[in-house]
Amino acid sequence: MTTQEILRKARAAKTVLLRLDTQKKNAMLTAMADSLVDHTADILAANAIDMDSAKGTISEVMLDRLMLNESRILAMAEGIRQVAQLPDPVGKSLRRVERPNGMVIERVSVPMGVIAIIYESRPNVTSDAAALALKSGSACVLRSGKEAWNSCNAIVQALREGITSMGLPEAVVSLVEDRSRASAQELMTANGLVDLLIPRGGAGLIRACVENATVPCIQTGTGICHVYVDQAADLEKALKIIENAKTSRPSVCNAEEVCLVHEDIAYAFLPMLKKRLVDQRIAAGLSPVELRLDPVAAAFIEGTPAGVQDFDTEFLDYILAVKVVHGVAEAAGHIAEHSTGHSDAIVTEDAATAEYFVSCVDSAAVYVNVSTRFTDGGEFGLGCEMGISTQKLHARGPMGLEELCSYKYVIRGDGQIR
Repeated sequence: MTTQEILRKARAAKTVLLRLDTQKKNAMLTAMADSLVDHTADILAANAIDMDSAKGTISEVMLDRLMLNESRILAMAEGIRQVAQLPDPVGKSLRRVERPNGMVIERVSVPMGVIAIIYESRPNVTSDAAALALKSGSACVLRSGKEAWNSCNAIVQALREGITSMGLPEAVVSLVEDRSRASAQELMTANGLVDLLIPRGGAGLIRACVENATVPCIQTGTGICHVYVDQAADLEKALKIIENAKTSRPSVCNAEEVCLVHEDIAYAFLPMLKKRLVDQRIAAGLSPVELRLDPVAAAFIEGTPAGVQDFDTEFLDYILAVKVVHGVAEAAGHIAEHSTGHSDAIVTEDAATAEYFVSCVDSAAVYVNVSTRFTDGGEFGLGCEMGISTQKLHARGPMGLEELCSYKYVIRGDGQIR
């Protein structure tokens, strides 16, 4: 089926979703989750094909993003069930005004319509996106990366079986069949068919969508995330936070890419950092973190000299750029110049310094003594998320159900004229 045909079917199917009540939507989501689990073997077989094709062509951390196993599929199904338990965002009264003439004006949340999602090699995005779109009353058209297409197709077929078991049209969830770049361009320019485009992936994908899309597009994902270790930091707390932010899953957008260290503690902290991220990980048989050091940091520990682009790179790997700064003002200034506005953190026991950082760092998520890895829809209590918006209109940060809705004004009266 061509991309245009898929979009037109989705456009027609969205009308059915407009009439679904909360109970019916939740029953559909539950059926989708059950079907996903029932088709675990099919999904794993498809994923094995993708994994075999990808080996040797993408990095180990990217292979980890692509890989599915039974526990990950169960987690995907649980994510759908969690979305089913969340309040329905559609039909909420956001504002109500009664005018002197008796006319009542109400602003009501409504579905977007058709949401298109372009994403790369993370099959779990398929079920997350479908669940959030459908609960918020919109049809979704998915365009996965070619490396993950077989996995995503198996997931969509399982979801569709759950959808049709409830007597609803399968076209409310679709996967683009054309794996060429042309299909991505079609989604970007599908005026009248796509109401919202959400890219989830690397900087190149997001830049292409922002620059070429003629449909409404939300910029998401790219995360050059910083952790600043202040002179008043608890150093053991800082090590724990940085280790988690960098190594728990380096291939995701909320992983730390840059560590900024106050000059007054660099002599003590940097050797501790190297011991934790390099020496101890090697001793434990784990992948060490390559430390890319600015000249000041390099005077305290061994590592790789930082290149010109290292403080502007989303590594998505076991690599951490390290810079020594004069204080919180320079740290905030560095973040303003180099951050992508995703997630940035300070580690400090000084409340005034923490408040300075919070007020001066203009990112979607700003942390005090917390790992950046928490920027996630599930961790924020949103169920799962459609993506992390790094812009300010119309959504910012993890995009849950409310961020996938628009609104309209409903005006009721009794013959009033102007």
